[in-house]
Amino acid sequence: MPSPYRAIFEAPGAKQFSAAGLLGRMPLSMLSIGIVTMMSLITGRYGLAGALSATCALSAAAIGPQISRLVDRYGQRRVLRPATLVTVAAVLGLLLCAQQRFPDWTLFVFAAATGCVPSMGSMVRARWADIHRESPRDLHTAYAWESIVDEVCFIFGPILSIGLCTVWFPEAGPLFAAGFLVVGVLWLTSQHATEPAPHPRGHDAGGTALRSRGLQVLVAAFVMVGTIFGTIDVVTVAFAKEQGHQGAASVVLAVYALGSCLAGAAFGLLHHKGPASKRWLVGMCAMAVSMIPLQLAGNLPLLAVALFAAGLFIAPTMITTMALVEQHVPRTQLTEGMTWISTGLAVGVALGSSAAGWVVDVRGAQAGYLVSAGAGTLAAAVAFLGYRRLNRPVPQREGRERDGRSEQQHVA
Repeated sequence: MPSPYRAIFEAPGAKQFSAAGLLGRMPLSMLSIGIVTMMSLITGRYGLAGALSATCALSAAAIGPQISRLVDRYGQRRVLRPATLVTVAAVLGLLLCAQQRFPDWTLFVFAAATGCVPSMGSMVRARWADIHRESPRDLHTAYAWESIVDEVCFIFGPILSIGLCTVWFPEAGPLFAAGFLVVGVLWLTSQHATEPAPHPRGHDAGGTALRSRGLQVLVAAFVMVGTIFGTIDVVTVAFAKEQGHQGAASVVLAVYALGSCLAGAAFGLLHHKGPASKRWLVGMCAMAVSMIPLQLAGNLPLLAVALFAAGLFIAPTMITTMALVEQHVPRTQLTEGMTWISTGLAVGVALGSSAAGWVVDVRGAQAGYLVSAGAGTLAAAVAFLGYRRLNRPVPQREGRERDGRSEQQHVA
């Protein structure tokens, strides 16, 4: 392991909570695709399967920030375990309704309840931020590591979920996703030494992290980034089917995630100078430009190359985004602020999947990549328009204190 990564894991408990976060994050890439695969195998109704997947995503987008807000106020252990219990009960209810062919409305009720799933990536990043709050370079490396973990989940999660559903039994993928969540949450919340201190009487009472003008820009941009992700997933599957190699879609998408994983690993080794806002703007524009070659790929090998190149800009941009969240959101609301980024992505994925599916049905798979190009253009536009908000110096605010010292003590 390169020395910057070795250095961050010298902190007591770091290996344990990062490993727990890996297990707890597997449902992020397993649950939706597992539900789609399960429903297609049990009912053959792809429209219903997609609608249930979108319901899960939108429910998580709506409930997730509220769960994280409670975590900031009451602590990870007190909130994550009850939230996980509700999520697992909802998943089991969904599987039972699907297996017993209960009315469709029962499926949607349980799918909506899965939105209580905790944002494990935000929980782990909040621990890193608490440990390395005085060392921006180590925190940058830690965020890079967690982006690598994200991509590992997205490389192996869908393959594992689809494989379990098709080889074992249709409900196996979502069932194992729920199991990973339980193990990850119980393991993480058992580690008290690295848990960030809650802020039950913070000055943010009654407010939300989304009041931050900088966070508003980041979330708006990541709705468009999520649209890119949702589009690429749907269109790539359709494109592979048109080429007569539908099974290769998972490999091509894994190459996309691999590009992001490698770029994130390299990005974490660099010591960056200058404002993070400028790196973020460059990253958003690069993501937009990387959508252009997708329109020109005439076969699966060329598409894999184009997606690998596009993936190179994902993890570095995500790493910089989390650094900007840490700058623009009070520490008492950091977990909620990070979860809002995931919310923006989830909303965008739902929008991108729907829009891309409609375009593919009307004009074919190749034309579907026009949706990702349009989303990339809008993301770059949001980045340009919001750059001044992100580049504006952020004054010390309540909630950024350390060891009980107040904002006034910092300023003094």
